[in-house]
Amino acid sequence: MASGVAAAAAGTAPGENLAALTRPDFPLLAQQACLGQPLIYLDHAATSQKPRQVLEALQGYYSHDNANVHRGAHQLSARATDAFEGARDKTARFIAAATPREIVFTRNASEAINLVARSWGDAFLRPGDEILLTVMEHHSNLVPWQLLAARTGAVLRHAGLTDTGELDMEDFSRLLNERTRLVSVVQISNTLGCLNPIAAIAQLTHQAGALLLVDACQSLPHLPVNVAALGADFLVGSSHKLCGPTGMGFLWAREALLEAMPPFLGGGEMIQDVGLDVSTWAELPHKFEAGTPAIGEAVGMGAALDYLNAIGLERIHAWEQGLTRHLFQRLQAIEGLTVLGPTPEQQPDRGALAAFTVEGLHANDLSALLDAGGICIRSGHHCTQPLHRHYGLSATARASLAFTTTFEEIDRFADELQSSVEFLKEHG
Repeated sequence: MASGVAAAAAGTAPGENLAALTRPDFPLLAQQACLGQPLIYLDHAATSQKPRQVLEALQGYYSHDNANVHRGAHQLSARATDAFEGARDKTARFIAAATPREIVFTRNASEAINLVARSWGDAFLRPGDEILLTVMEHHSNLVPWQLLAARTGAVLRHAGLTDTGELDMEDFSRLLNERTRLVSVVQISNTLGCLNPIAAIAQLTHQAGALLLVDACQSLPHLPVNVAALGADFLVGSSHKLCGPTGMGFLWAREALLEAMPPFLGGGEMIQDVGLDVSTWAELPHKFEAGTPAIGEAVGMGAALDYLNAIGLERIHAWEQGLTRHLFQRLQAIEGLTVLGPTPEQQPDRGALAAFTVEGLHANDLSALLDAGGICIRSGHHCTQPLHRHYGLSATARASLAFTTTFEEIDRFADELQSSVEFLKEHG
């Protein structure tokens, strides 16, 4: 029998059901929850589930090719190196990078941002230089710049939001000035779901003489991303959001920037020659990859990118747009419920998630009741505490979708959520 992704790659008529085509590849999604209910996973923005093709790639590597990379003349090391560097090639193609030399493997996107802050930031920022962020940023795109500002005397600025929960481009343009050295912004907010106009931001940023870093963690699994078309200077991504293993991410940066940046960490692998008092550095991208890397995780991420490419990001985005419209329709019918961010009508290409509050109820209580029925959503601040404070909130509940999500799952979630709201209001 053909795999789900093979069937999806073969193409179907308009109105195709990507969930039906791909769910057979995800063993976790076939399990039953308590009381025999099917498990419904609506927490994809926190981490994705893994298809068997990724699990098999990991098993295959550790069963047949496990060895350290770049350091051995034997056949296992050669195969491991080919697989590891093959994953770099796949990552470069996935975002349309000019060369694999521009892809630096990291533990995750957080480390990738810290790499830029520690390497580029420490080397090139001076007191009074400004870094422009937004109030919607994930903590991973706030804290490294706070630490950098404390070390260098740089100044942080934060662009605000419109009434619809989108980036206020007038405020952004007002804050951008001749002292701005870096703009760092998310492409799709993990809480608001808004899709920021990165190409327009890049144009304004470069006109001001600054560089642009894009946090693409929430966009890479859901729509095509082309670094040249975006006009970015840095871009970060994370494997575990891309149907790949945890413990693996990447930084993309323009080659000239990486050449000018000093190493982030020191140790084996990142050196060309080591003396007792001074050393020289390896060529890109290895200058930034100290020590034995996460080889199996890189192989797994490469398999995940193959999987997503076989389906097609355009098809994934189209399927998820329909799911998102249906999710909003069901949520908007619940009395007292408010969704943060723009609606699909206001922003059709918005992210496939909904962070919401219900008047008088706590997100954790809603999440716990839903979990008792086998429905997995996220509750809390989603690593966006400043954004939640902007709205006067301590927490929201969030349902986030993927191409494996079905309309029936959304209906059951909405029905169970309605029942949970009624129960908590009656017994609260």
